[in-house]
Amino acid sequence: GFSTKILYDRVRPEISPFGQENLLIFAVGPLTGSNAPFSGRVEITTKSPLTNSIGSGNSGGIWGAKLKHAGYDALIIKGIANKPVYIWINNDSIEIRPADHLWGKDTIKTTNILKDELNHRKRESISVLAIGQAGENLVKYACPINDYHHAAARSGAGSVMGSKRLKAIAIYGNKKVKIAKPKEFKEAILEAVERTKKHPSFEKFRDYGSLAICKRYEDIGCLPGNNFQTGYIPNFSSKMSADA
Repeated sequence: GFSTKILYDRVRPEISPFGQENLLIFAVGPLTGSNAPFSGRVEITTKSPLTNSIGSGNSGGIWGAKLKHAGYDALIIKGIANKPVYIWINNDSIEIRPADHLWGKDTIKTTNILKDELNHRKRESISVLAIGQAGENLVKYACPINDYHHAAARSGAGSVMGSKRLKAIAIYGNKKVKIAKPKEFKEAILEAVERTKKHPSFEKFRDYGSLAICKRYEDIGCLPGNNFQTGYIPNFSSKMSADA
């Protein structure tokens, strides 16, 4: 999407993934933060240290919605901090704060500390995206984790955060997404939900998540075996799929 276009236009091929000029782009779609199903995602785009090319990871949770509710479609990070920092976004207010006390901690501890430290009137309304020790130590496949359990697991964006000494981004937003035609939008949402519920694969995906598609991936040779050297893992679907 537009985050890829921004990276393509602004980051030259010779720029290092861990260099000052590399960008770290957090972007959301036009429906993010609304009631539209499947819209609560955030795309994190950067020059990947794994591939030395355009890389992106996609994450769920509520962090993307909070970015939108704070009033932003994208957050673009450039440069390298002199010491560990985190970013605190509170609607129209954006602060870069010291994060020495967070450096070396895992994402769960970091999230809990920030929720307590920010002392917001509603602790659970703050969403935190953070890196752990892998990102700090520039492990090339490290990923950012938001809301404790959601990972933007592709392309090593966590290590790019680490290279910029950016430990975390905490967000609070309470602005509503403006819908041009609320009545029609609500009708479209209800239709989409009903069609989704009626789909033959709905219950499997609801109950098992990505495991619901393992057998299909095995059949077409797309299971990542031996670090993606093969597209097949012996007996995987018989032991690990939703059917198993």
